[in-house]
Amino acid sequence: MSSEPVEDNQTDDVIRVENLVKRYDDLKAVNGVSFEVHRGEIFGILGPNGAGKTTTVEILEGMRVADSGTAMINGIDVSRDPRAVKSIIGVQLQSVQFFDQLKLHELVSLFGSLYSRKVNARELLARVDLTEKSDSLYKTLSGGQKQRLSVAVALVNDPVVLFLDEPTTGLDPQARRHMWELISSIRDGGATIVLTTHYMEEAEELCDRVAIMDSGEIVRLGSPSELIEELLATGFSKSRTVHPADLEDVFIHLTGHGLREDS
Repeated sequence: MSSEPVEDNQTDDVIRVENLVKRYDDLKAVNGVSFEVHRGEIFGILGPNGAGKTTTVEILEGMRVADSGTAMINGIDVSRDPRAVKSIIGVQLQSVQFFDQLKLHELVSLFGSLYSRKVNARELLARVDLTEKSDSLYKTLSGGQKQRLSVAVALVNDPVVLFLDEPTTGLDPQARRHMWELISSIRDGGATIVLTTHYMEEAEELCDRVAIMDSGEIVRLGSPSELIEELLATGFSKSRTVHPADLEDVFIHLTGHGLREDS
């Protein structure tokens, strides 16, 4: 089957999802979800555990098959041609294990070969600030370095859409903010990013728009500022005083913005 995108690719929407449904026995994990992701934006999918966001993303990545509905990425129907979709996306997983005894540049080259691509491994590592670790073994990396390596690996095929699953989980404040800068730079380089996160500050900082899911459905979709203004219009007010700075700002101010990593 041809992997060439259809005419729908010419629109501003690189992802189109319509009436997506996924059942597990009597549970509707995804219940009629519809949304679009604009080309070049950072799109967040938020929700509590069990909301259906992971299942939705896994369907888009071709890892699960929907029971009904359609999902299109760059004009390609995910259900009809999942292999073609996988060739144009990158996936960074929250938890991933690489070969402990391989050097970083070897790992990146290995994943490039899976896409039949000869990649410049050291250049990709430089993009995620791992130049000095290029000849180090994976087992020597800190948590933040492992997260950045997983992003480098997800970029080996120069993806049209990059999926990021909780990319800053377990990172210290400096590493977390550094990851934010990295994500923004990848978008600025032309990729569209779909992000799942439990950190609302992260979503507000990075995302152009967010879809909030609950019980398998999208309960609200819009830009963070639009959704905040919508809530405030109801008369909502916080029950506690909100300061112009928080404890993380204090931490960064006292310890600096630079990454603190094991050598």
